[in-house]
Amino acid sequence: MMDPEPDIEAGRKLFAGECTFLKGVVSLEHLPPPDMPEVAFIGRSNVGKSSLVNALTGRKALARTSNTPGRTQELNFFDLGGRLMLVDLPGYGFAKAPKPAVEAWTRLIRRYLQGRPNLTRVNLLIDARHGIKPPDEDFMSMLDKSAVVFQVILTKADKLKSAQQERVFEATRKGLEKHVAAYPKQFLTSAEKGTGIAELRAELERLATQQSAGL
Repeated sequence: MMDPEPDIEAGRKLFAGECTFLKGVVSLEHLPPPDMPEVAFIGRSNVGKSSLVNALTGRKALARTSNTPGRTQELNFFDLGGRLMLVDLPGYGFAKAPKPAVEAWTRLIRRYLQGRPNLTRVNLLIDARHGIKPPDEDFMSMLDKSAVVFQVILTKADKLKSAQQERVFEATRKGLEKHVAAYPKQFLTSAEKGTGIAELRAELERLATQQSAGL
């Protein structure tokens, strides 16, 4: 049975409400209580995670943005009106940080993703200009093995023409067919132009409503 169509207005209302930075976490023992649904955002370094979180919440500086890969080095938790926790994770791939630090936060990310009981979905961000790359494939395979459901969000769509957007969207759809943990719906977004933001808000609101009933 297919999921019902997400409610655009319900999504707008959820993300128009209060959203506060709760805490940054560098070890699992400091995680907040698993008492509300969580959705995590991750992707290669500099893919636009913080910009997307800011666009979703309509706040320019809720999540830190930077042109320096590896700026986010903690698991950053944002409480969205007591209904949904947004988690901005460190990026994977190239980062301007010492190798031991990169390895440490990579272990932290994997342990969090594999063991968080209230984690509803992982939003895997991929730069629309480049499509799925080997680091993305490796990460998706890890999510497959861990049975962690993820959905792909193509970012920076405003950098492409319409025909290019259609090609990368279709190529991504085909690339996801071999991944058992991939949710069969992807989003084409632009934090700068607002493309796909309303639809993604609605989908996340649906998840929050659906999962709250089971927590």
